[in-house]
Amino acid sequence: MKFDTILVAINNQLAQITINRPHKLNALNKVTIEELSEAFEALEDNEDVKVIVLTGSGDKAFVAGADISEFAHFSVDEGGTLARNGQEILFNIVENLSKPVIAAINGFALGGGLELAMACHFRIASDNAKMGLPEVSLGVIPGYGGTQRLPQLVGKGKAMEMIMTATMIPADEALKCGLVNYVTTQEELLPLAEKIAGKIMRNSSVAISAAIRAVNANFEDGVNGYDVEIEEFGDCFGTEDFMEGTTAFLEKRKPNFPGA
Repeated sequence: MKFDTILVAINNQLAQITINRPHKLNALNKVTIEELSEAFEALEDNEDVKVIVLTGSGDKAFVAGADISEFAHFSVDEGGTLARNGQEILFNIVENLSKPVIAAINGFALGGGLELAMACHFRIASDNAKMGLPEVSLGVIPGYGGTQRLPQLVGKGKAMEMIMTATMIPADEALKCGLVNYVTTQEELLPLAEKIAGKIMRNSSVAISAAIRAVNANFEDGVNGYDVEIEEFGDCFGTEDFMEGTTAFLEKRKPNFPGA
């Protein structure tokens, strides 16, 4: 896959997407959002990929926000369309991807950048990372799911504070409030992501996809997450992975999951 603003590499069933606009601190523009959407959908359909790591190029920024020059003069209708299209073609797709997506935050993750990281299934950060939603300092609010996902991760009070003050928080504070799972050095960030991905890939990809759907169901309006869990749990019993996993356990050997 060849793109203008992102790089995609696949090695040993692990895909890495790198947002590659270092001169703009990897800020999201229309082309980048479209290319990310295309890449994620292609990797979703690629049977040779089990885990995806998303990061930014360079050592300064994961994504330092959206490209404000693209929408500074938008009308009310254009602003609403911008947010809806972004959520539909990228952010919601990432959140609901059947394959785990790990955000490796290698610097600034601000505005749309933090929103993109929060759409991933979980996040790890380098110790120089800073995260925040500064939109109210521009007279607007987060539009790519930030007002919804941030409270889910850090709680309503902390999210309200971060959004209202437009304050960036350092990596160690992000770790304390549950915004990220791990903090490490810049040099160890991608190796840590690969280590975690390796642990994931030893397990059933079918069961992992079911777990993603069940967990996400808890945050959908009008959906009973417990009912979804029961249904997904039952469906697992009809998979080849379940047969292999239980057989391997009883035979005291490591499973070789077929992914079906």
